[in-house]
Amino acid sequence: MRLALPIALIHLLSVSAPAQDYSDLRIEKVATGYIFTEGPAWSRDGYLIFSDIPGDKLLHFKPGEKPTNFRDNSNGAIGNTFDVQGRLYSCESHSRRVTRTDKKGKIEVLAERWQGKRLNAPNDIVVRKDGQIYFTDPAFGNQQDTRELDFYGVFHISHRGELDVVAKSKGRPNGIALSPNGRILYVTNSDQRNVRAYDLDRNGEASNERVLISNIAGIPDGIKVDESGNLYVASARMEVYTAEGKPIGGFVMSETPSNCAFGDGDFESLYITARTSVYRVRLNVKGSLQY
Repeated sequence: MRLALPIALIHLLSVSAPAQDYSDLRIEKVATGYIFTEGPAWSRDGYLIFSDIPGDKLLHFKPGEKPTNFRDNSNGAIGNTFDVQGRLYSCESHSRRVTRTDKKGKIEVLAERWQGKRLNAPNDIVVRKDGQIYFTDPAFGNQQDTRELDFYGVFHISHRGELDVVAKSKGRPNGIALSPNGRILYVTNSDQRNVRAYDLDRNGEASNERVLISNIAGIPDGIKVDESGNLYVASARMEVYTAEGKPIGGFVMSETPSNCAFGDGDFESLYITARTSVYRVRLNVKGSLQY
């Protein structure tokens, strides 16, 4: 289903900064009828995976076709991503673990405990081209009641499968993304309404934590990066920033966005999950491809 939203519903925001022109922006609704969509991830095989968290499903969407179930009983999967081998990584909030699914459908648990204690509720995930894995571990709603860890974490899984902490946060980390060269890690913080950046070395180790973007309107959630290093943050609306954290602009949607992912054959479409539906926005810039 492709429903182009009337331009009247798209309230463009003008921001004084080096800007991409959003004046001709059109938003298509490509899938709808869900409870709360999240975790869009584009496969090089030409389809989008996304989550319906309360429906406990992972959905498979191929442009021009109706979405189909990819996995029932997804254990509350939220964030998803792919690696260079086409394997799917998912943050399962109900089972409180991170899993990897190979192309034959075999599921492998990559992380579920830190120093003997269960993770809070893994939320979003990204994999660098060399296989380094990073994910956020906040706790929202009733997830708070069953926490075993005394911190909200940003975690790293090394090539050897070893789990270590990138950051122990007072606020809840949420979305996560990498710069085009894979040397900077970006994390949104929903409580502190900011985006933090970390430098990554060749071995995937993080250093130099800093606040890159402050005072984001709404609650920042998912984040993605284009090939120029610009940041796309889902919050009260879709916000766009330069790699230096300067605002470029943004656009309001008919539903509050939760996350986003670049996709399509040319990688110039931004797929946006927003409450009951999934939307697509055609842009004139390619997404940063880590796989």
